[in-house]
Amino acid sequence: MSRRSLPLNAIDAFLVTARHLNLTHAAAELCLTQGAVSRKIASLEAWFGFPLFERHARGLRLSSQGSALLPELQSAFEHLLAVADRARSQQTVIRLKAPTCAMRWLVPRLLEVEREQPELQIALTTTTDHNVNFKTESYDAAIVFGTHMSAGDLLFEEALTPVISPVRAGAALGSLTFLHPTRDKTDWSLWLTKQEGPGFVMHKNQHFDTMDLAITAAIQGLGVAIADETLVAEDVHAGRLMRPYEASIKTGASYRLVLRETPGEENGLAAFRACLLNRD
Repeated sequence: MSRRSLPLNAIDAFLVTARHLNLTHAAAELCLTQGAVSRKIASLEAWFGFPLFERHARGLRLSSQGSALLPELQSAFEHLLAVADRARSQQTVIRLKAPTCAMRWLVPRLLEVEREQPELQIALTTTTDHNVNFKTESYDAAIVFGTHMSAGDLLFEEALTPVISPVRAGAALGSLTFLHPTRDKTDWSLWLTKQEGPGFVMHKNQHFDTMDLAITAAIQGLGVAIADETLVAEDVHAGRLMRPYEASIKTGASYRLVLRETPGEENGLAAFRACLLNRD
């Protein structure tokens, strides 16, 4: 059998399963189904021509051949990872995943990264997905959004406030079309319930798939949007939007920068992080 037919992607499955001696635990770590892990191990056993595990009612046990092979495969695999990590540490291309709603905040900072670190290239992927899984996604860094998050570095906390185009200044809030950044009314309802004094009835409503679209619609005068005060700060400063109320409401959600784990700090990712966070 040709050495090129060796199922290299099955070696990790073997090593993880050998560590756990449990398909359920191995599948959870590999983000695969138990069946997928079993098939990978079976393909490796077929290539070697001998079993790597002995199956018992109470679980798995390494076969004599699997026990003999394990240390060398583990050493070779760790060497391969070390080589890959050293190559990654010299990278100049940063593959960044970010939610579309963060673009208003992110783009000016990417321009700063370009000025301060001209050797870095940022390959940006925008998405409506607010999370990242570095085990299954080929990104080096990601901006994630959600509640009760602690991973990575805090960029800013979400705080909602109404914004309108200056051309609609003076109009009664209740007479305008309420622009929603989601398919429900959650954000507007949260802000309205926290306000003192007479409430507003949302007679006219327009829903969008992202906050960025709702903000753009507000800039064009379609109505009043509920938006994160950090995301609209530049638009307010430039006069494209205004805040009819100073009050903002924290939602408990935040935007955070998370990086793929690397063995050292002296690399492109560390420079990108320091620049994005404006840290020396």
